[in-house]
Order: sequence, then C-alpha cells, then structure tokens
Amino acid sequence: MMMAAFLTSGWIFAKELQRAGLATDIAWDSVVWAVLGGIGGAKVYYALLIGSTDALFSRGGLVWYGGFIGGTGAVLLYLWWKKHPIPRIGDLVAAPLAAGYALGRVGCFLVGDDYGLPSSLPWAMKFPQGSPPTTARVLREEFGVALPADVTPETVVAVHPAQLYEVALALLIFYGLWRYGRRRQPTGRILGLWFVLMGLERVVVELFRAKDDRFFGPLTLAQVISLGMIAVGGALLARRTAPPPQGEGEPSAST
Repeated sequence: MMMAAFLTSGWIFAKELQRAGLATDIAWDSVVWAVLGGIGGAKVYYALLIGSTDALFSRGGLVWYGGFIGGTGAVLLYLWWKKHPIPRIGDLVAAPLAAGYALGRVGCFLVGDDYGLPSSLPWAMKFPQGSPPTTARVLREEFGVALPADVTPETVVAVHPAQLYEVALALLIFYGLWRYGRRRQPTGRILGLWFVLMGLERVVVELFRAKDDRFFGPLTLAQVISLGMIAVGGALLARRTAPPPQGEGEPSAST
C-alpha cells in the first residue's frame, strides 16, 4: 500500500503537471526522490523517537511525519537542482499528496497498526493479530490506557478504527483541493490549504489514537508537528501572490 500510495500520487501529479503545461517527467522523478528520502526519513525519525539505532533495520517504523520531512527535503533538492518552479509545483502536488496519504493509511489498517483508543461504538474493531494486537495488556503497558480491572490481559479489546478515519478525511481533502485547483488561484494558496487541512486532520484524529508519545502534556508529538504545519499553511495563505498566467491550466501535450 505504501508503494501504491507513491505510484498513485505520481500518476495524479503527472496529470496536474500536464494540465498546467509542465513536463510530466517531473512527477516520476519526484516519486523516485520521495521514495528514497521518505523511507530514509521515516526510519531515522522512528529511531530517534525510540532511542535505538536497531530501529533503522527493523520491518516497522515507517512513521509518516518522518517520511514527509525526508521525502520533502529530497524532492525540494531535486526541484532546486533542476531549476523547476518550486512554488507552482507545490500547488500542483498538494492534492496528490492527500490521495497518497489516504492509501498509505489503508496499509496501516490492513496490518493492524495506528489504531485508536477503546470504543463501544458500532464500528469499533478488534485487531487480534494487529501490530501490536489490541489486547488489554498491550493497551495498558504500551499505550497507558486505563481499562477496568476485571478485563484480563489477553482480552482483545475493540478500538476506534482511527486508520479509516484518516482515510476518509484525507480523501475528502484530496477531492476538495482537486476541485479548488480547477480554478486559477494565487500561487501558494492550494499548498497552504493542504498544510492547514492535513494539520487539522491529524490534530483531530490523534484525539482518538492509542499513542505513547504524549511528551507535551496532553498533546502528542504528531499534534505538535501538526500545529506547526497549520502555522506554515497560514503563512502561505496570508501571502499575496499573483495567480499563474491565464493560459496555464489548459490541457497540454507535454509528456
């Protein structure tokens, strides 16, 4: 699902570049750099988070924010090197990023990772073979969840399917940004909206997540980073820049 996310994002990105009259090769070159930088960044972020270099060589630890930081840095380096118009391309890649994020969270759901807190809602789900499973012992010891004393350690507990919440919200953000981008907008506005909306999405979903990284009082590390994303998005939205040329946005034969 992670690779499906990269490929789907690249395909949508290529379509957006073509619509803007830019070379679609930019999309697939960016995907290569994003894969390399994203996986590397995710592993380094996770290793620093748990304080162990062994995590660099483990199967898990593909933390999204680490991947986003590493992947963004690598793609920006590529765009700068090739002298591509970074601000304009940022707007074109915003919607594809949201689509890729949604697919990536499908992978989290399938492997039983990144689930939520215990819930009695009708759509709450149990992950008996999750990564890790949603047993009472795991929820208590790894995530500090308070459960009734009569719940035995091996009881599999139903939790919020937080991964699916993120899939739904990310798809809504993708559709909204994609539709909004059909009209000429000031440069940086669509990317700014992506930062704000994805930051808000994560702040909200973290309220339902079973987490062990609440290092800032009630806030998780992801929420703190998300607040930073919202601030960046707000700064981009506050800038007064001109929209792209009138002709841009028409279908192009670029390949």
